[in-house]
Amino acid sequence: MALEHALLVSLSERSGSGYELARRFDKSIGYFWRATHQQIYRVLKRMEESGWVTGESVVQEGRPDKRVYSVSPAGGDELARWIAEPSDSEMPRIELGVKIRAAAYGDMTALVAEVTRHREQHAQRLELFGLIEKKDFPAPGRLTGTALHQYLVLRAGIRVESGFVEWCDEVLHALAPREEG
Repeated sequence: MALEHALLVSLSERSGSGYELARRFDKSIGYFWRATHQQIYRVLKRMEESGWVTGESVVQEGRPDKRVYSVSPAGGDELARWIAEPSDSEMPRIELGVKIRAAAYGDMTALVAEVTRHREQHAQRLELFGLIEKKDFPAPGRLTGTALHQYLVLRAGIRVESGFVEWCDEVLHALAPREEG
């Protein structure tokens, strides 16, 4: 997936300026696809040059004009093409897994601290996703359309984070000093 496709999805849901898009991105798609604000602005410019989005200048009082982007018909066609294209199902890279594999060659105390740090971060993200689920999707059985699709992606995030917390717990338990005899 290219950043262009993630931006097309977000703009299909709601038009916005680069700044608005970057903020929305940070709070939704950004949990699954990372991009800096600078990358988003560069890609929006490229997408406009390619005809995938249209930009309209909006005058603001006391501030510079902003450019509000919308998906063009060509962008909608590209998004539909991309959705229909097979996706890779490769294993995600997990640097922590490589560090655990190398545990015999390093400082075990530092490794345990690193696994603990990862566990805490994943637990925090899991808690955040749970709060989002409770606030934004209180009746998941009644969801349809875009709301259902957003919910399903959130559920994937919840399952991934839950699995990662469980894996970290397993690693920490296995690496804990064992009493002899």
